[in-house]
Order: sequence, then structure tokens, then C-alpha cells
Amino acid sequence: MPTLQSPQSQAGVMNFYDAPTKGPKFSPKFVLAIIIVLVIIILILDRIHFGG
Repeated sequence: MPTLQSPQSQAGVMNFYDAPTKGPKFSPKFVLAIIIVLVIIILILDRIHFGG
């Protein structure tokens, strides 16, 4: 039989994910921009390497 979760246990999970952690903090926009730049660099290097 499935067990029911109380709001307290769900709040505990949220506290785990919201807990402050050490390390750099990046905004999602910054991460997306870095990914796009890396993809562009890879495409340029690929085109140069294969002479496409």
C-alpha cells in the first residue's frame, strides 16, 4: 500500500535543495550564453578542420 507523505517531509526535501552550497553561483542566462559560445566555437573549428 502506498504511503502518504506529510507536508513536513516534503518541506524537508525542499530545504535540502534550497540549502546554501559552496562554489560559484551562475545565473541561467550566463550558463546558456557560455553553451552557445562553445557550440559556435566548435562549429567554427569543425569547419576550419574539414575545410567545409
